[in-house]
Amino acid sequence: MPLKDSSYLTNGYLDTVLDCIPAMPGIRLKDIPPFIRYTNPGDEYMVQFFDSQLQKSKSASAILFNTFDELERHIFDSLSLKYPPCYGIGPVHLLENKIVDESIASIKSNLWKEEPECLKWLDSKEPSSVVYVNFGSITVMTSQQLVEFGWGLARSNYTFLWIIRPDLVTGESAVLPLELLEEIKGRGLLAGWCPQEQVLNHASVGGFLTHSGWNSTLESISSGVPMICWPFFGDQQVNCWLGCNKWGVAMEIDNNVRSDEVRKLVIELMKGEKGNLMRKKAIEWKNKAHEACMFPYGSSVANLEKIIHLMQTSTK
Repeated sequence: MPLKDSSYLTNGYLDTVLDCIPAMPGIRLKDIPPFIRYTNPGDEYMVQFFDSQLQKSKSASAILFNTFDELERHIFDSLSLKYPPCYGIGPVHLLENKIVDESIASIKSNLWKEEPECLKWLDSKEPSSVVYVNFGSITVMTSQQLVEFGWGLARSNYTFLWIIRPDLVTGESAVLPLELLEEIKGRGLLAGWCPQEQVLNHASVGGFLTHSGWNSTLESISSGVPMICWPFFGDQQVNCWLGCNKWGVAMEIDNNVRSDEVRKLVIELMKGEKGNLMRKKAIEWKNKAHEACMFPYGSSVANLEKIIHLMQTSTK
């Protein structure tokens, strides 16, 4: 039920554990998409829209997900009790990489122009030494949050590649203070956008500070890269919770960003005991993701074959 009084958002109320969501024991109110737990203008329409889509999905022959069985089997098992057969056919970008078709090579899904020069910069760095920072295509923050992230990264003393879109800061340009730019000179590379899949698969990248969008989450898992998560909206809170509590590949940073917390989490991610455990777990999931997309017996390949067969038989 959406919250109608903002006073409920204080005093730890959002840390309330929900016991009504199958396959997600321990999930908190704060891990639920914001439009469900708030009553900001337009939130009720989002709830109504998603409810209508859920009702429509019950009449479908099958439901497809960009994930793989091994990663979310517990979710599929729960969904199968109320919905049509659910199939994981991902990670889709791994399946796409197996398709050789020059006619579609120019088709991209990026909202921003990539700057591939950052790959050459990564080539000059030691293995697993770089923190990759990218908050996605539409996540925004305040100028103060931008500065807190910047100083946290700078004071961690790790090399980092930070993607800063021109519209990353709400209502103004994304500009770092001159003293911060001077501090990170030689250690930090700032870019407007990048070929993310290639960056995450680069040997020099050892961690990912992310907004927890699903594409970024799945690409990071598929590349064996552990994460620090700063979810913003939509499904990102849930993705963050899964990464931290179900898959063991992530740590969460508080929404109220402080540079000291950023510094501590980056250090833990890159050389701490928990970071090392997360990295091992991420490699395990990477191997399972690639196995799912192996021809001809991977689970996602098999599921895709089932869907194709279902479509062929339904049109006869």
